[in-house]
Amino acid sequence: MTSASGFFFVRQRRKMAAAQSDRDPSVLSSEFLNFSARDTASRWLAAADLQQEVYRHLAMYVPRILCLGPSGGSSREEQREEQREDLACQLLLLAPLEWLLLGEEPATGLVLLQENNQPSPLCGHVFKVGEPTYSCRECAADPTCVLCMKCFLGSVHKEHRYRMTTSGGGGFCDCGDAEAWKRGPYCQNHTPTASRDTEEDPVSVLPADMVTRASSIFSILLKFSVDMLTWNQEDQLPAGLEPPDRGDTYYCMLFNDEVHTYEQVIYTLQKAVNCSQKEAVSFATTVDRDGRKSVRYGDFQFCDQAKSVIVRNTSRQSKPLRVQVMHSSVVAHQCFALRALSWLGQIIQYSDGLRRILCEVGLQKGPEGEYSSLVDKLMLNDSKMWKGARNIYHQLLMNSLLMDLKYKKLFAIQFAKSYERLQCDYVIDDHDREFSVTDLSVQMFTVPSLARMLMVEQNLMTTIIRTFVDHLRHRDLQGRFQFERYTAQQAFKFGRVQSLIGDLKYVLISQPSEWSDQLRLKFLEGLDAFLELLKCMQGMDPVVRQVGQHIEMEPEWEAAFTLQMKLTHIISMIQEWCSTDEHVLIEAYRKCLSALSHCHNGLPDGEQPISLSVAGHCVETFRYQVSQDKVSIHLPVCRLLAGLHVLLSRTEVAFRFPEQLPLVSYPSPPLLIELPLRCLVLCAQVHAGMWRRNGFSLINQIYYYHNVKCRVEMFDKDIIMLQAGASMMDPNHFLMIVLSRFELFHIFSSADCRKRYREANKDVVQQNNTLIEEMLHLVIMVIGERYVSGVGQVEPFDEVRREIIHQLSIRPMAHSELVKALPENGNKETGLERVIDSVASFKKPGVTGRGLYELRPDWNKHFNLYFHHYSRADQSKAEEAQRKLRRQNGEDTACPPPPPSLCHLFGSLVNLLQCDVLLAVEGAVLQWAVEPSGGGWTESMLQRVLHLVGLALLEEEQQLESSRDDDVTFNYTCKITRPGEAPSTSGSVLALLESLQNAPHLEVHKDMITWILKMVANIKTMRERTSSTFTVSVSHRRGPEETVRDKDKAERKRKAEMARLRREKIMAQMSEMQKHFINENKELFQQSLEELEASTSAAAAKNSPPSSDSTCVSQVCVGPRRVGGAEPASCVTTLCSCTPTCRWASTPPADTMHATCRVRQSVARWESLSATGYADPVTPGALSFDTDFSAYHRCPRSFGLLSQDSERAFRAGLNTGPRRRSASRVRETQESGYF
Repeated sequence: MTSASGFFFVRQRRKMAAAQSDRDPSVLSSEFLNFSARDTASRWLAAADLQQEVYRHLAMYVPRILCLGPSGGSSREEQREEQREDLACQLLLLAPLEWLLLGEEPATGLVLLQENNQPSPLCGHVFKVGEPTYSCRECAADPTCVLCMKCFLGSVHKEHRYRMTTSGGGGFCDCGDAEAWKRGPYCQNHTPTASRDTEEDPVSVLPADMVTRASSIFSILLKFSVDMLTWNQEDQLPAGLEPPDRGDTYYCMLFNDEVHTYEQVIYTLQKAVNCSQKEAVSFATTVDRDGRKSVRYGDFQFCDQAKSVIVRNTSRQSKPLRVQVMHSSVVAHQCFALRALSWLGQIIQYSDGLRRILCEVGLQKGPEGEYSSLVDKLMLNDSKMWKGARNIYHQLLMNSLLMDLKYKKLFAIQFAKSYERLQCDYVIDDHDREFSVTDLSVQMFTVPSLARMLMVEQNLMTTIIRTFVDHLRHRDLQGRFQFERYTAQQAFKFGRVQSLIGDLKYVLISQPSEWSDQLRLKFLEGLDAFLELLKCMQGMDPVVRQVGQHIEMEPEWEAAFTLQMKLTHIISMIQEWCSTDEHVLIEAYRKCLSALSHCHNGLPDGEQPISLSVAGHCVETFRYQVSQDKVSIHLPVCRLLAGLHVLLSRTEVAFRFPEQLPLVSYPSPPLLIELPLRCLVLCAQVHAGMWRRNGFSLINQIYYYHNVKCRVEMFDKDIIMLQAGASMMDPNHFLMIVLSRFELFHIFSSADCRKRYREANKDVVQQNNTLIEEMLHLVIMVIGERYVSGVGQVEPFDEVRREIIHQLSIRPMAHSELVKALPENGNKETGLERVIDSVASFKKPGVTGRGLYELRPDWNKHFNLYFHHYSRADQSKAEEAQRKLRRQNGEDTACPPPPPSLCHLFGSLVNLLQCDVLLAVEGAVLQWAVEPSGGGWTESMLQRVLHLVGLALLEEEQQLESSRDDDVTFNYTCKITRPGEAPSTSGSVLALLESLQNAPHLEVHKDMITWILKMVANIKTMRERTSSTFTVSVSHRRGPEETVRDKDKAERKRKAEMARLRREKIMAQMSEMQKHFINENKELFQQSLEELEASTSAAAAKNSPPSSDSTCVSQVCVGPRRVGGAEPASCVTTLCSCTPTCRWASTPPADTMHATCRVRQSVARWESLSATGYADPVTPGALSFDTDFSAYHRCPRSFGLLSQDSERAFRAGLNTGPRRRSASRVRETQESGYF
């Protein structure tokens, strides 16, 4: 049933008519007239044993005043009965206590106490359920710091930005607490006076005899209340409280729980006690509000019969309702115990001295030693009490211990010592947290000084984390949390144990400004425990791609993501703590690296090592496929390490103390990126439709992975980890591993694989196209997402501003929409208000009734189409809106914005833009785009490549503007003018862009291509201008002859170095092409020369063109028309039929086949390079070979040895003139087996 606040005694409905005669109000009324509270107090004061006298008085009067059976009348009669009980309790029970305490008339004494009191500046108003609370968003230390309405209206915070909520009950006003507010801690009513001495003991202002009496009375009453509220015997009372005449009257008490519904309780009560539905509803409502209610009054057998029926009817589907048959005197004393606690709470409001005396009595240890104080007994038995009793004593603790700063600290220490047991009791209990003593943690853990003290002295951070981990014992074989097989009871327990995460958040919510050695030690010890928790989460809930049959049952995934969302702010707070101390940051980084190494060691063995090679680069890795192996989306250890890595950069610790950081130790950079890369590949494959058979559970996980609630510590950190790994790796190796994990390496490392896929399954082609798009998008994010302080040279202000810019680029939005789109920090702040006015203008509400923010025009230039927080739908909407806006303004429609500069630790990321592998990928996509798409490429793929080219050009331009030409190591424009390399022979990137500029099927990309070509021209101009300016400035300082000589020498050296590098690259490519050629044409080398000698000679005589030199011998060395011969030939010169001056001289080697293979490929490579016109051709004669070769009868062009694209370009130049080749001859040559 739904819980509600409420307390106090029960009222029963008596069903036995004979029990009515037991009540005799006239006797009690006569005692009112004859009773004297003053005389009773005097007698108590003179007694040798005060506790015995007070207990005898309570034993006599309490059963006669309270719990005399149900009235059996209307609600008005019940109210009249309650008033009678209140009056009787005040006159017969509480008035003697007041006389004894004050030593005079209570009305006079209380007024005098209040006049002499110097009240604490703390307000301490305890909130009721539904009462409004106010929190200042500018001045509150954390969101838990609130004010009551009276204090708020009298404070400076009413003029600030504030948050108004309604209280759930239980907390109190923080007015007067200096640690709760950055400024304005006092309202007008609680401003401390100058005469108040904060160090003075408030007990010292009280008379000494009053102090003695108060200590005795408080001790007796508090002990009585604790004993009765924790009493577990149903028909016996503690010693000294047994009534003079014990009757045979009992109550059947029904207790509240949070398992059974109202309907179940009402139905059961109608059967058990034979009441009407209206009476049953009244019973159920009272049980829910107060925690217990008597449903039958009479002798033991009569009440026990009702108990049996209730238990039997509610135990069929779950645990039964808790029912007890209790003697009426026990119930009466328990009700008075609650009244006594309430009276203590009221009395201490008159004097801070009395409050301190009560605190001292409550925390005084008993003879049993540890955990023997009265407050300890109350806390440790909290889960055994009913709801009303809990509310009463919780309120007393807040009015006493939590209102006195000295005893608040002592109570916090006792609370921390008992923390583990209290939490275990709460997890087993079924009441809501607001009715548990553990809910008081917010009152202590959010006080920064107390939190630090408890962390150092009681190791609170470690205690909370280990207690949490101990409750989650369901693990798999690798020790990871396993939620899939949770029973309903385990799921209920998991939901309750999450409250410990809230306590950890309270402890960490305020970062320390000063660190002590002990605080460092205990925080790092707590971090060790937290890393153990994260290691249990690392890799939990792994998924495997379902192939063939759809998954039968959706797996459990909500629990893992619930845990992740609960820990999101904790992870961020731990990083913020680390950022405030260099020593802590370095040690935390080392510990996190060690934890990640442990996780990698736990990965399954047997992964096959492989070697990847593309564009002349090779990297060693291992075989792993996301589409076949297990992969998990939960990687908190990796992501914490990514956050700490950014802090090393932001705080410049990595720059100032590089020797203390294990940046290059195990795990190696490829292992650092491995798990986040797998997760991102999983998302890409889900988008490509490869995981459809895994159901909606995986789709939901991917959604929350990118959602604003989780992305800060999931998706964003994965991108940062890739950036960190890429900055420590060779960029070519990084991209080759990315291609391998995306399962695209075969496409970009083989010349004919793309053609083969065009002829294969169209679904596979479509999936590969989507994966290529996602891979290119990932590269864009790794290179371009720099708006994180520590990755790029930006501030948190810039990051929030960029988020708002891209949200408003989709459409104008209301304030609430923007708030939902931005992540909150631990203080529930997004930073929106600090930024919004600078980037947007507010449009007042019109007919729609909502005001909207519109992006200011001067911020449109910062729009990035590939903003990493865009969903596909958002990206499409933003692109359309921006294209329309820019067309109206006559601006370029798709220019990427210039990114901020990278920090030192991430500075090498820019090399990804100019590495050979990315250039090869860009060249391949551009080459595919030459022809209209037949399914082999997509416009999104091309658009991403153009964006990458634009990013590179912007980077080069920024570097040229900020430094001299000689200092700029980024030389992208030079590299894109070179011919393409892997996967196939192609033109340079720049040449392909120029050929695509006017392609009719790429009209939508024409603006972007034109802008790129303009940027290339501008950069070349800048380099020439910078170079000439530098030369002139140097010439002023040196002689003209020396300047010219040095310049010529430097130019010759540069050209020689370029030639050497070009030769080495070509030789490496030729060697690779040779191996490929031999493997593809093994059958040609296995045929016998004798079998083909006759046919080859005849074909050679028939097809050879007339030679200009009659002494030349023509030989064909490869293919079915090759000419065999074992005799060594002399040097032979053969004229090529394609140009009049092309001559080839060679000496036939011993291994003619092998040499010819190398010549054919080298010449084909030379022809391709020459055909582009953008690189100096390297003639075969200029190359040195270790093997001689025989002469060709014709140039390789005659045999169609070029790739299709190069052949097409070359044919355009040969189809004119007297030596033009026919298309049929070209086809004949191609079909004759030379490919």
